[in-house]
Amino acid sequence: MESFSMKQTRNTIDKPLMLVSLTTIFFIVAGLSVYPEQGNAIAKRLFGMLTEQFGSLYLLFGFFSVIVLACIAFGKHGNIRLGEHKPQYSLFTYLAMMICAGLGSATVYWAFLEWGYYYMNPPYDIAPHSTMAAEWATSYNMFHWGISAWSLYCIASLPVAYSFHVRKNSQLKLSAVCESIMGRFYNAAVGRVIDTIFIFSCVGAMGITLGLSVPMVTEGIASLLGTENGFGMNLGLMLAITALFTVSSYVGIEKGMARLSDMNTKLAVLFVLAILVLGPTTFIIDQSVNGYGLMLQNFIRMSLWTDPVAGGSFPTSWTVFYWAYWMTYVPFMALFVTKVSAGRTLKEVILSMVVGGSAGCFIFFGVLGSYSMSTHLHDLVNVTESLNSIGGSATVVAVLKTLPFSTLFILVFAVMSVLFLATTLDSASFTLAATASNQLDENANPPTALRLFWCLILAAVPLAMMFIDAPLSTVQTLAIVTSLPLMVVIFIMLYGFFRWLNGRETLSRQASHSDEQPAVIAAD
Repeated sequence: MESFSMKQTRNTIDKPLMLVSLTTIFFIVAGLSVYPEQGNAIAKRLFGMLTEQFGSLYLLFGFFSVIVLACIAFGKHGNIRLGEHKPQYSLFTYLAMMICAGLGSATVYWAFLEWGYYYMNPPYDIAPHSTMAAEWATSYNMFHWGISAWSLYCIASLPVAYSFHVRKNSQLKLSAVCESIMGRFYNAAVGRVIDTIFIFSCVGAMGITLGLSVPMVTEGIASLLGTENGFGMNLGLMLAITALFTVSSYVGIEKGMARLSDMNTKLAVLFVLAILVLGPTTFIIDQSVNGYGLMLQNFIRMSLWTDPVAGGSFPTSWTVFYWAYWMTYVPFMALFVTKVSAGRTLKEVILSMVVGGSAGCFIFFGVLGSYSMSTHLHDLVNVTESLNSIGGSATVVAVLKTLPFSTLFILVFAVMSVLFLATTLDSASFTLAATASNQLDENANPPTALRLFWCLILAAVPLAMMFIDAPLSTVQTLAIVTSLPLMVVIFIMLYGFFRWLNGRETLSRQASHSDEQPAVIAAD
């Protein structure tokens, strides 16, 4: 006879959504395995159409998000509290979990390397490999991973958090928020489509994160052991990461991800400080400050630049691409931020995400990117040539080898990257399980068995693609294509969110007026 808890878990699982989502993922992965070239061509064609036709819309939405969040944070609605209890996590743990969930080990990879691409192909008709190209490279690093990126995360998080904590919506999924907003105009079939798109985009985004990060970490391990990197080592590392975030997922966010995020954030701070101290400190600080100032001075131009006359590819290849890429993470971040933000005010959520998250990226990209650039400028590692000849992962290891105590740095780098992956995937498994649940428990958690199931799916997809040597970039491109319908969903949620806020204000005025009325009568 089945236990009550097993029956309860089965009853809470949204089986039709699970069936549709897993079938969609299976057929896409299988199709890419059998027809990799054709799939890649279709994905590129769809993405090209997306960026060309809707590029300006993405740029406007990113800029709009920054303005709207500033108005909410410092306006009359900023003090609205999400729930009636005190915050569950300390500010440091809260920031650590959001940064680890929203960035992951891909941040470590691109912090060392992304400047090199801008240096080779800079914007605004700047000469490649020039002094100005180097300065703009750092500023665009900070721009693409800073204020606008975190604003996109936050603008979608607020409606979900308000619906869940203030309006007491018992389901933690995008379709549930849309249903409460649209009322009788809501269609259950549309809800299925919304949740399926979210699940596919999340699995695709996490798949490319693993596909990019695992070879980078194994490259470092292979360097330490003096062996060759290969699928066997990738498989072993993937299994270790899966075991780590499965245990973290099993014990829950409070005991699992919170502690991992604390540990990883402290390790990352020590890693960055060590490079700052042992590297060319003055150059790193000067280049970081200069890049930050250049970004602030040109923020509006960078946010809305489309290069319409020259028709250059920089805005679409980088800024539009990144905004669309962040959109694939937006729903997953919205659900996760909702879970950990109980007791916070809207202002606290906005400032923690936009200011705290951006500051973390500015420091990370400023220090690691500037150190990598200094190795190139001083002929220690030809970063731009290495990117084209030996690939990104090997280039990161080559840069780390120029540090004193390089073996220790590579070891810490590998551990830090694994922890970043574990925390990101832990939060992803939570949001996927929440979306596939009809109801959450009394602590707003989905069934543990369902979280463990999604842990395995998140690991299986990139492993399968690596094993058959299929292009992971195609999965990423297809996932990014889903960002356009996700933007429509976010607009619907924002419409409902502002309507809720206005309704709250109207009720407050009415209550205030009714309180004053007896006093007037008495005075008469």
